[in-house]
Amino acid sequence: MDSSSGNSSGSTQIQNSGSDEGLIDQRKRKRMQSNRESARKSRMRKQKHLDDLRGQIDKLMNDNSQIVTTVRVTTHQFLHLEAENSILTAQMGELSQRLDSLNEMINSMNSNRSNYTISHCTNGTSGMFEFEQPDFFNNPWNMMYLNQQPIMASANDPFEYYS
Repeated sequence: MDSSSGNSSGSTQIQNSGSDEGLIDQRKRKRMQSNRESARKSRMRKQKHLDDLRGQIDKLMNDNSQIVTTVRVTTHQFLHLEAENSILTAQMGELSQRLDSLNEMINSMNSNRSNYTISHCTNGTSGMFEFEQPDFFNNPWNMMYLNQQPIMASANDPFEYYS
């Protein structure tokens, strides 16, 4: 009895341990499969994240390139306008000087009109009068305004002037 009961209980344990081992193997396989799937999903998420980052890098580099181009164009336009402004400022100063000179000439001529003098003719003809007028154009100080050439500034170098 003992031997038969030992045999039957031993075979039951062997059968139970065989089904337990099968169950454990099945669980291991299931867990390994789940781990593989999780690892695959993790690699896919990581790859997607890297692709997204590469896309952002490309977009930012493109944006940066456009900004650099815009800055270069704007800087070029600024330098061109600054040179043009220097030329216009020099021309304005020259024209302002000329205007002042012309106003001085007009004022001088107007003040000289009131300085006309009437003198008696000395050539012996009676009744003839001679008008004496200071000659504006014979005065060497006034002649320097008449022959003045315009001041031209160079577009390449706004601080270089030609006369």
